[in-house]
Amino acid sequence: MSWSGHGRGGRRPYHHGNLREALISAALDLIAQKGPGGLTFAEAARQAGVSAAAPYRHFRDRDALMANLARRGFERFEQRLTAAWGEGRGSAIAALERMGRAYLGFARDEPAYFSAMFEAGLPIADHRELKEASGRAFAVLRTACEAIAASSPQRPPALMMALHIWALSHGIASLFARGDAARRALPMTPEELLEAATLVYLQGLGITAKTGAADPS
Repeated sequence: MSWSGHGRGGRRPYHHGNLREALISAALDLIAQKGPGGLTFAEAARQAGVSAAAPYRHFRDRDALMANLARRGFERFEQRLTAAWGEGRGSAIAALERMGRAYLGFARDEPAYFSAMFEAGLPIADHRELKEASGRAFAVLRTACEAIAASSPQRPPALMMALHIWALSHGIASLFARGDAARRALPMTPEELLEAATLVYLQGLGITAKTGAADPS
C-alpha cells in the first residue's frame, strides 16, 4: 500500500530553529510515504537531518511523536467540522451534510494526519491530550445530532446517532475518499454516497431531509 498526499519526501537538512516542528514535518512525510508503520524515531531523525538521539529532546518515544501528530490532526479535523456545522445555519440536516463533506475532504486532503489519527493503533487512553482533542472533534458531530434528534418523534439518543453517522462517514472516507492509493473506485462521488446513506438513515428515524422536522406520516 502506498500513501501519498502529504509532504515531499527525501532527506531535509536541519540547520537551526524549531527541531520539534522539523521532526513533525519529517514524521508526516514518512507516514505519507509508508503509512504509520513506516514511522520510526531513527528514520524521522534521518529525514530531518539530525542525530538519532535528537528526537528524545522533545518526545519520550515513537508513540509520543505519533500521538502528537494524531492530536494535531484531530485539532485540524475539529476546525473543519466546526466550520461546516456553522451553528446549524440553514437547517440541522443541511449542516450535517456539510459536515459529511468536510469529513471526506479531510481524509482526501490530509491522508497522513488521517492515518495518524485512526490507523496508528495508539492506546488513546494513555495520551490525555490526544484523547481530549479526539473528544472535542466528536463533540461537534454529537451537537449536530442533538439538534436533529430533537425533531424526531422517536427522540433517538444523540450519542447513538452520532456513532452511526460517524461510522457511515468514516467507512466511506476510508474506502473511497482518502487521498492515497488505498481508496477504491466508485461509480459516484463519495459525497453523493454519504449524503444518500445519511438521508436513508435519518428517514428511518422519521426525520425529513429537507426540513429536519419529523415526518408526520
